[in-house]
Amino acid sequence: MTAKPRASAPVRLLGDIGGTNARFALQTAGARPKALKKIKTADFPDLTSAAKAYLAATSPARPPRVAAFAVACPVTGDEIRLTNSPWSFSAKAVRRRLGLDSLHVINDFEAIAWSVPRLGAGDVRKIGRGRARPDSPIAVIGPGTGLGVSALVPSDRGWRALATEGGHVTLAPVNAREWEVLDILRRKVSHVSAERALSGQGLVELYEAISLLDGIGNATAAGKSMTPAPMTPAKVTRQALTRRDPAAAGALAMFSEMLGTVAGNLALTLGARGGVYIAGGIVPRLGKGFAAAAFRRRFEDKGRFCTYLGAIPTYLITHKTPAFTGLAGLLDAEEL
Repeated sequence: MTAKPRASAPVRLLGDIGGTNARFALQTAGARPKALKKIKTADFPDLTSAAKAYLAATSPARPPRVAAFAVACPVTGDEIRLTNSPWSFSAKAVRRRLGLDSLHVINDFEAIAWSVPRLGAGDVRKIGRGRARPDSPIAVIGPGTGLGVSALVPSDRGWRALATEGGHVTLAPVNAREWEVLDILRRKVSHVSAERALSGQGLVELYEAISLLDGIGNATAAGKSMTPAPMTPAKVTRQALTRRDPAAAGALAMFSEMLGTVAGNLALTLGARGGVYIAGGIVPRLGKGFAAAAFRRRFEDKGRFCTYLGAIPTYLITHKTPAFTGLAGLLDAEEL
């Protein structure tokens, strides 16, 4: 249920706090978020100073007394430490310093999961076949600075969002080529998680591993080994789309396929017959570099359960700020 706007409704402060960027917005019950602003987390020493700077810049008529923040890390208590950022904070201390009556802090993909029932047809793009079954679990997965995973499960009181760290499950190879790539990653780190390959830096890791295996791309000889030149996710994508670098094209193709495999695993684990939604900042930016057909083939490629997965729809969330939509929905639900 969506709350209706109320006259003179108090303003709320919403925050989507990631490893690289923090986004803030103002919102009242039943209304769309406004005054959206993105800042780099590296430009501020902590969350409180960033939020205060945002409020000073937007100058709301009345200071917000309620806030909800989505953070890219586990939320297990009052002390919050972002996974891919040096920021850490006490929720109680932030509430006090910002003069709030209440502050909700949830995992960022839990917030995106909350947004799914509120997304319209223009906020998503379907990938492949399948039809959602009503009142069935819904899965959310998304590569960004890290790899976020969440889900919505039906209950007697409506939807409930799950806060998970599914991005850190062990990544398994599907074929010999992936085994070789993951073996290179395994020599660098003790645990190769799904996030290790399915994230911004993961795209670079795949590129470097493929370059080392094939001696192509920007790899340069260094004795008996090959050392790839420094890359960024944007550069890998650009070189793949211009077809100037076979290693970059291979990295994007493997990224798409591996995401399909992990998304299929998630759908099986949750019984997500309500659909699987892809969020995060990476896939929308890949454009044509995201091999949607290859993703879907891998998603369904589960042996005896191909038919089961073939009936599950997959979607790309194209809404620019789904976390804000989810946070607003959470606050509306709290007020019912």
